[in-house]
Amino acid sequence: MSSLPIHFFFEDINFTLKKKTFVRNWIRNTILSEGYKLKELNFIFCSDNYLLTINQQYLNHDTFTDIITFDNSDKKLVISGDIFISIDRVRENAGIFKVMEEDELHRVMIHGTLHLLGYPDKGKVAKTRMTEKENFYLLERNF
Repeated sequence: MSSLPIHFFFEDINFTLKKKTFVRNWIRNTILSEGYKLKELNFIFCSDNYLLTINQQYLNHDTFTDIITFDNSDKKLVISGDIFISIDRVRENAGIFKVMEEDELHRVMIHGTLHLLGYPDKGKVAKTRMTEKENFYLLERNF
């Protein structure tokens, strides 16, 4: 078990996250560089159907998605949340965008983290800013 409060869970899929220590440090460093403290962050990797059920139950959306982020923080500038990621969507999107699955997974992971850091992605300006931040932090990976 890591001393960092970043946890990885796997629901109804056969998937192994590579370089867990590096990923934890990268996510933590991203959070700290944005001026936030890290209380707890859970990444739950799952299937399309698992995430579809969450999307229907909590957001009333009847569509597949690659990620759903729940902000559980009760203090400003403190990160506490759950990020659900569909490995099925990540794999499909990696093929569509012609990128490595690991790179697409990291993009989705940092995307969810950026949502918890207050970055929206609705509208052209917000979406452009989100993509810029994703690209910046993807370049900050040291693995």
